[in-house]
Amino acid sequence: MNSNFSPEGNSVVEFVVDTVGTGHFDDWQNEREFRENIRTGKPYFNTPPPVKPAKQHNPSQLNQCHRKIYYRQLNAPDERESPDGIFWTGTKFEEEVAMPYLEAVVRGQGYVRNSMWVDYTLDTEHGDIRIRGETDPVIVDSESRPLLLTEIKTKRSVDHLTAPNEHHVAQLFAYMEGLSREWETEVREGLVIYGDRTNLSIKPFFIRFDSKRWDELVIRWAESHTEYRLNEELPPAAPEFPWECEFCSYRHRCGQSDETHHKDLGPDGILPGIDYPEERIVEYLRANPNYKLLPSLATVFPDLTDEFQVHDWVCEACPSTTPYDSHPTGQTMQQCPHCRERGVCASLQDPEPEVQKSLAAERSHD
Repeated sequence: MNSNFSPEGNSVVEFVVDTVGTGHFDDWQNEREFRENIRTGKPYFNTPPPVKPAKQHNPSQLNQCHRKIYYRQLNAPDERESPDGIFWTGTKFEEEVAMPYLEAVVRGQGYVRNSMWVDYTLDTEHGDIRIRGETDPVIVDSESRPLLLTEIKTKRSVDHLTAPNEHHVAQLFAYMEGLSREWETEVREGLVIYGDRTNLSIKPFFIRFDSKRWDELVIRWAESHTEYRLNEELPPAAPEFPWECEFCSYRHRCGQSDETHHKDLGPDGILPGIDYPEERIVEYLRANPNYKLLPSLATVFPDLTDEFQVHDWVCEACPSTTPYDSHPTGQTMQQCPHCRERGVCASLQDPEPEVQKSLAAERSHD
């Protein structure tokens, strides 16, 4: 029991009412996830992810917008809150609904493994491209040999689904190929099963491996994306599916949002004028220790200045800089003092991403 209260009177009620809230819950949830990752032998989830090798691809990313995946692989800062609730729902649906259902279906005829790893290479014009990832539940025989793959996804509603998403088919194909090679057998059939997050109903789609679609959805996509990565070339903003832009975490950086002047930027640096969630800023700066916090974000999240250094303000009209905390009111926009002395009205701003990148490169050589 917490030493700050006693069960007598209303102190317990007062303590609970005063404590329960967004900030306290977020801290509790983060600590809970941190401990869970250690308990399950996955402490690497508690540290920033490394930049993915140019020739390595996860099946879950295949056949999606090249630019979005390019940003993600190079750890560009996300502009949206982490969809932890969707991830949690998806995991729970798979573990507590889909798995028990599949076990009931195959009882007496087979078994269900919760996942299987694939790790193999494709011989392409760019050399060997590595495909590495973990499947969803697999129907197996008594020797745990794969028979039928599944891909479990959740959606807000499954009522109007008439076909599986193409990138889910690509993902299934990549797993089929990997398990076929690993087990020296033909794993060529699977189910994409969509679960409804509202009423927990399902809609399954039977998928058979197709060599033509395999070439289109997996081989060509992997070759093209590897070429972008090897050439350090920003892919075009040309998603095959319009909904990708609506839910993308990089809309401002890409230039697909009407609320920004940014367009076609690379993956480096934090964008000025974007209301980043605090957790995303922390993730990015911990993964990129040579980068600094933007002064405007330091005024919004002052506690972060205890951990991270802060850029100076830059002037829109002259080359001078001003310390971020030089203005006592904490306003994010203020006049440049150097220009004001000359009778010029000019605002102080955050440094642009290219400036941040240049300064980070200088610090990396110090």
